[in-house]
Amino acid sequence: MKGRLTLKDKRPKYKKIIEAAVKVIAENGYHAAQVSKIAKQAGVADGTIYLYFKNKEDILISLFKEKMGIHIEKIREKLEGKRSASEKLYTLIESHFTQLDQDHDYAIVTQLELRQTNRELRLKINQILKEYLDVIDEIIEYGKITGEFRADLDKRLARQIIFGTIDEIVTTWVMNDQKYQLIDLVEKVYELFMNGFQKRDTQASFSQTDVTSFQQ
Repeated sequence: MKGRLTLKDKRPKYKKIIEAAVKVIAENGYHAAQVSKIAKQAGVADGTIYLYFKNKEDILISLFKEKMGIHIEKIREKLEGKRSASEKLYTLIESHFTQLDQDHDYAIVTQLELRQTNRELRLKINQILKEYLDVIDEIIEYGKITGEFRADLDKRLARQIIFGTIDEIVTTWVMNDQKYQLIDLVEKVYELFMNGFQKRDTQASFSQTDVTSFQQ
């Protein structure tokens, strides 16, 4: 699809630097994460970093783009096999929590370090995040077409509720030193969303043509 995130570089050293940057930034904070520390963690010379990245800011943006690109790709693959909006929504929540639950360093970077950056950097980060928000929009629109969600559901507000909630839950989890499992909260968060989004009356019927048209 046009505009989708793609993995920037598949070369081994690039990958090593990305993973090293996640660890160093998580342990030291963005401002104290010197390029030399990242190079040492990656097992490369300091100068090698600049063969792949312009500066530390570029490293931060690149690691988020790389990780988010992989995450979105996995989510889309999982969503393809789901026939209902409720299943898609559950899958989105589960995938979001699972990814961060399994990568604690990355969770620290996304929930804390990415929020302490300047406005210009935030704009770049938000641009990368846009495709993830598009995935949420697609689920909302699909639910309205199938009749699972209210026809008058405000897509923009619903998107803010979904992303804002799961994002804040992960931030709280990080701030609490990740003492519990995020995956254990999936069912409760899912039920919270469905109670607010689904139709109150009998579920409206929909034609297979409508669903096929949306998926295309």
